[in-house]
Amino acid sequence: QVQLVESGGGLVQAGASLRLSCAVSGRTFGEYTIGWFRQTPGKEREFVAHIAWIAGSTYYTDSVQGRFTISKDNAKNMVYLQMNSLKPEDTALYYCATARRPFDNDRYWAKTTSYAVWGQGTQVTVAS
Repeated sequence: QVQLVESGGGLVQAGASLRLSCAVSGRTFGEYTIGWFRQTPGKEREFVAHIAWIAGSTYYTDSVQGRFTISKDNAKNMVYLQMNSLKPEDTALYYCATARRPFDNDRYWAKTTSYAVWGQGTQVTVAS
């Protein structure tokens, strides 16, 4: 069974950078998608970025395009979210999630309901 563990969150000042990590274990053969999502209290979980584990294709929500970069290290079974130029509105609990990826559809893989396995989350707080 696939398991995910996030790390790397913290408290930073606006304009700073953070790199979140998602350790993937138990993955079996085939294409998977790994997504990053975030959630603040009282709001729905929202999509941030996703990456195809084998193909490496990526997709971002508009609000982080150009500031965040999702990447992977297949040898280490790790997915990263490099976050630059952080803003107070980026403050949230960040989750990684995964599911088998039998087809490519960026908008489909941007939905929380498309994912089967979730990590426990890591908190990012950006002070103004």
